[in-house]
Amino acid sequence: MIDRNHVVAGFVFAVLAAGMAPAQEGDGVPRLADGRPDLQGVWDFRTATPLERPQGMGERLTEEQAAAFEAGAAAAQQAADRRPVEGSVGAYNAFWLDFGTNVTDDRRTSLIVDPDTGRLPALVEGVQRQVGSLDEDLPGELPWRVRSAGIGADGPEDRGLAERCLVGFNSGPPMMPSAYNNNMQLFQTGAHVAILNEMVHDVRMIPLDDAPRSPDRVPQWAGNSRGHWEGDTLVVETDHFSDQRASFEPNALVALGAGDTLLLTERFTRVSADTLLYEYTVSDPSVFTAPFTVALPMRLSSELVYEYACHEGNYGMVNALTGARAADNGR
Repeated sequence: MIDRNHVVAGFVFAVLAAGMAPAQEGDGVPRLADGRPDLQGVWDFRTATPLERPQGMGERLTEEQAAAFEAGAAAAQQAADRRPVEGSVGAYNAFWLDFGTNVTDDRRTSLIVDPDTGRLPALVEGVQRQVGSLDEDLPGELPWRVRSAGIGADGPEDRGLAERCLVGFNSGPPMMPSAYNNNMQLFQTGAHVAILNEMVHDVRMIPLDDAPRSPDRVPQWAGNSRGHWEGDTLVVETDHFSDQRASFEPNALVALGAGDTLLLTERFTRVSADTLLYEYTVSDPSVFTAPFTVALPMRLSSELVYEYACHEGNYGMVNALTGARAADNGR
């Protein structure tokens, strides 16, 4: 098994060995020795701005509306407390949660920037839509592509992908703000980029070359990525996603379609010393009637990313299945 921490450490060494120390340019954007923008660092992508624009809202908030919205988000986070219900031991309270409490600097009312409605395009007729629940197991069909929650406890395949430690519920790709672990760390050399997600500590290794891509590539949870530069923007195109994951998840409890027909285009642009603009376009004609684009500003963080030992500490899965067997036996 590959030790992901050794992989990341190897990238750090490679960057130093290549002499790609950052230098400051007049535009405030750090650059490496090869002249490319330095995209490296730990980037925080929390935000209170929703993916989709709430019905009845305009494109942007006023300063007063933004202040009220942020105050409400902060108050909601402080008050978050999932009390135990009958037959349950409860769940996370506010101590464990790390939702964003600030809207984007431009006060947009949605992270979706295209279409200009700020809403997801209509779904293709008949596309599979799965919905999970944090409070109960709902009837469903396998494969279960929802990231959190599940449809039963007969076996691990009945549980959500994040519960099984296969993918994080916000790590994507594409990356999505969520309840906690909203950090990613980016490493780059002249030939590769590595993206380390805090959630489930997945590492995406992305070559920056024009080598032909074999049609026989093995489908993967995070797809098969290849990057290139367009001016000062790093563009990453990813396909060959596994059909066991969704094409897109508006949140951790909803899964739309299957990933095998998804083409994801991500764009990384360092717009200032402390801001990385992350944009992505989802194109999947078997799920959505049109492509859509999201713009998510990420803030440079001084925090460290620690290993998220999901599978090694996954007592929840063991307890869920053990509890179900006890219930089967009338205990």
